[in-house]
Amino acid sequence: MSILNANKAYQNNSVQTASPGELTLMLYNGCLKFIGLARTAIEMKNTEEKNKNLLKAQKIIQELMVTLNMDLEVSKSLMQMYDYINRRLIEANIQSDVEILDEVEDYVLDFRNMWKEVIQINRRIQHGEAGRV
Repeated sequence: MSILNANKAYQNNSVQTASPGELTLMLYNGCLKFIGLARTAIEMKNTEEKNKNLLKAQKIIQELMVTLNMDLEVSKSLMQMYDYINRRLIEANIQSDVEILDEVEDYVLDFRNMWKEVIQINRRIQHGEAGRV
């Protein structure tokens, strides 16, 4: 098995065995990756790469939107933020604007870091370490 195939198999296995919380974390990380790639493409004036990566970031945000449980009040606030982020990604793509990407990246980083902390707290609780949170 080549290294490329082994890496692909590892990635597939990681997704298939991840908890819903870990999958959400992977989505945030993927979004950040594609925003970074789009920023590089803008700086290099590579319109095709910029567009490709911003579309991938948008798809991730849209996936986060459709997975929200709208019965929860917090989901309504998240939906507004995700909608805003999605619109800003579109604007960044149209305008090739790195400043918009900086703004969006900050929001996604905040969400990612908050989600990572929630996962860590849940793991401690599941392992009977609730008193150490």
